[in-house]
Formats: sequence, C-alpha cells, structure tokens
Amino acid sequence: MRKITVFTDGASRGNPGDAGIGIVFIDESGGVVKEISDYIGQTTNNIAEYTALIRALNEAIEMNCDEIDIITDSELMVKQIKGEYQVKNEGIKNLYKQVQDFLKEFKSYSITHVRREQNKRADELANRGIDEALDEEEIEL
Repeated sequence: MRKITVFTDGASRGNPGDAGIGIVFIDESGGVVKEISDYIGQTTNNIAEYTALIRALNEAIEMNCDEIDIITDSELMVKQIKGEYQVKNEGIKNLYKQVQDFLKEFKSYSITHVRREQNKRADELANRGIDEALDEEEIEL
C-alpha cells in the first residue's frame, strides 16, 4: 500500500484520567482498512492524542505505506508537529520526538486539524477503548 489516510484521536476522562485511543485507516479508494480502539491507562488528553498518533504511524509503517495523511482534532498537536508551537511540556517532549522520528520513515506526510465532528469515528473508537476497559474492570470486581 502506497498512501494511507489516518484519523486519530485520544480521549481522557478527568484529564488526567482513564484514557483511550482511536484510529481509522483509510486507503486511497476511500475504504476503511483497519480500526484501532485501545485503553492506554491513566493519562492526560494531550498524551493520549500523541499516543494515538504514534500508534498510527507505527501501524502505517508496518503496512508498508510510504505516504500518510494524518487527520486529527488536536489543534495543539498539529501546531507542535508543524513547528508553529514549541513543545514545552516535559511529558510530551519524548512523544513529540518519537513522532518526528516516525515521520522521517515516510516519503511524504501531511497533518491536518479538523473539528471534532469531522473526526467522529476516531473519537468513538477512543471512547470505546475506555468503556471496554472500565466494563472489564467492573466484571472483575
């Protein structure tokens, strides 16, 4: 696969709180190739957003994609990756570096900020990751 579009989202309830990631992979013909919904533990929303992006980039590399279009509703993350904002938070600096290292693996990439309504499926998947983890926790009790 040459080019992929990924919609990513991270969610945190409580910020910090229970967090999840959601990712949707779309191929060049507009079809959904893969979806990821995962619980990532207790963290902040911004760390969840970066974690979702890192996972998406890693998966895209494993899928042998050499071009990637990233779509996310995290304006902060987009502006940091584009170099418009500095990364000041110590917890995000390492994640930011991982993203930069992964992006070097692609022949080309773009990253675009969209409103939450335009990132609905990734948001649903991020929240499903949290819900499923909390449901399992209740069952174990």
